[in-house]
Amino acid sequence: MVLLHSMDALVAIPLGGIILALSAFLLAREELKSCILTSISFPISIASRRVKAWRFLLDGPNIIQAGYDKAKGSPYEVLAPDARYVFVSSAEHIKEIDAASDNVLSLQAAAKQMLQPKYTMNNFNWFDKRGVDGTPLVRTLRSLLTNNVPNLVPDIRAAVSKIFDTFHDSLPAINGAKAAPLYPMVKEAVAYSNALAFFGAELAQDKQFMKAAIDFIENTLLIAEILRLLPNSLVPIVGKLLARHFRSHDVLHRTLIPVTEERLRERALKRLGRKIPTHKDCIQWVMECSPTQKPWSAERIVHELMALWFGSVHVLTTTICYAVHDICLHPEYVEPLRKELQGPEWEAFEKTGKGLPLLDSFIRESSRLTPVESMSTRRQALQPFQLSDGTKIEIGDCFCTPQRAMARDPANFEKPLDFHGFRFVDSRVLAGLEQPGFNIPETAKPSQLTDTSNSQLWGTGRMACPGRFYAAAVMKIILGLYLTKYDMELADKKAPRWFTWRSFIYPSASTIVILQPTGSTE
Repeated sequence: MVLLHSMDALVAIPLGGIILALSAFLLAREELKSCILTSISFPISIASRRVKAWRFLLDGPNIIQAGYDKAKGSPYEVLAPDARYVFVSSAEHIKEIDAASDNVLSLQAAAKQMLQPKYTMNNFNWFDKRGVDGTPLVRTLRSLLTNNVPNLVPDIRAAVSKIFDTFHDSLPAINGAKAAPLYPMVKEAVAYSNALAFFGAELAQDKQFMKAAIDFIENTLLIAEILRLLPNSLVPIVGKLLARHFRSHDVLHRTLIPVTEERLRERALKRLGRKIPTHKDCIQWVMECSPTQKPWSAERIVHELMALWFGSVHVLTTTICYAVHDICLHPEYVEPLRKELQGPEWEAFEKTGKGLPLLDSFIRESSRLTPVESMSTRRQALQPFQLSDGTKIEIGDCFCTPQRAMARDPANFEKPLDFHGFRFVDSRVLAGLEQPGFNIPETAKPSQLTDTSNSQLWGTGRMACPGRFYAAAVMKIILGLYLTKYDMELADKKAPRWFTWRSFIYPSASTIVILQPTGSTE
């Protein structure tokens, strides 16, 4: 694993490296034993399959792409050391997966296998399927958080602007400009924004808590990856060892529990007619949405928020980093984007949390070509399942969609490998731009970043991300500040800007962006 940006994680590299090496050795030994025992019948085929499975760790996106190109719309198999994935891309098969019962194909079980929450999230008892009692979190994200985005926009924008100023001031000047490491700058901005929305201003301003909250993202990735590569018999032993060594999850848990318990006490007082403080954050909303008959405990609320925190910070940070890369690589978009951000469209966005069609399209095009990962719509089989064409998966296997490959298919997008930042903008909006020349190749109807009808970015159907409207708004706020505060360029356009692990595409922590304050004469 190389996704180790924080100092705590760097200190832990020897431990992580040793355990990863041990994991690889033990699993390889088991594979070798299996091959020897079955060598009479299938020596070559088994060895070949296992080599392909281990290759997936380092070359996942290309393996998924190659399978997609060869399958030509049919389902196809990709092996990983710890899983078998069956990829589907036709609308018919995607609908069949979406329609399957959660008792049969489970998003929850797939996420549990990927994140190992028992060891990464303070012993979270994560069920294989999200039952009816899982609806409070969905309702919180889909309704209450989304409806409160306009209230959050001014506070998030002011906080991120201050973070940027502080970060920028701390950098040494070189020829009047500052060279900023992009990933940590974006990560800090995203973490603070999400902390305001999820936990409230008091915790967002707690430096010790925020450090643990940020470290928790990388620690979760590292611990989960180590455990996924271990033989099952060793997972409990090593999992407990790692959970004791990486303490960020424990800091989050110990900090959030008393806050949540106090909120529960306030709710009880309110029912007695007592006046209590008003809170507008996800702690409060999840609590209010929990079942009346079986209300969630503080422990359950905190565990759900920890899982939500991990997914939101990681995905938002990565998506914003790639969008900044694309702004630097395609400077012709800067002027129209700035004009949109400084005009009436921004005022409309502040009131609704929606809009900014030019920036909306730019982010979507950036995420189309450089998504956070190459697969989407994970569903793990809790029971054997068969598609209408006869494709079968067994218990423990996963259905997925090849998100990145589908987005690069000329059958889905015209000139799919070309970057067109305004690809998804209504032609009437483009016609009104002062700066001409933004010809778009699409003949389809314009669409928005949050749309799920022709994109796998947010997942599929009834399980599509319910927090995508909030996420899109935060992306626009942070990218809007980059555009209006700085003239930007990559310090080295030829340097690698990402690396891959499994199906994920991670932004490089070493990517440097030159930031020159707009209007500066230095």
